[in-house]
Amino acid sequence: MAQNSVKPFQLTTILSSTLILNTYQAINPNGFEEAPFFIRIANGSTQIVVISYDGINDHEIVLINSAFDFPSQANAQPNAKVALFPKHTVVYARGTAGTGNITLSGYYV
Repeated sequence: MAQNSVKPFQLTTILSSTLILNTYQAINPNGFEEAPFFIRIANGSTQIVVISYDGINDHEIVLINSAFDFPSQANAQPNAKVALFPKHTVVYARGTAGTGNITLSGYYV
């Protein structure tokens, strides 16, 4: 029997219509409940979305009707063995208001 099992986070979604160009809005206001090894940000909206992991700096752009997958474990260093996002990390989005949703999903062990 495997000691570790993969568990999903509850899907979180914000409406593109609530975005403001220069103001970050939390997609997951409570942060990750555990340290994820994989996250996906899906932009199902009519506008490009800018993503931040600290609410201050721009870290990623997700194009219209596309998704950004981040398998952090693929970046593990040989001696560290594990590369995870920090527990309680909040993911933020900003952009021009549009129609559709921005969705965050993720997995942890």
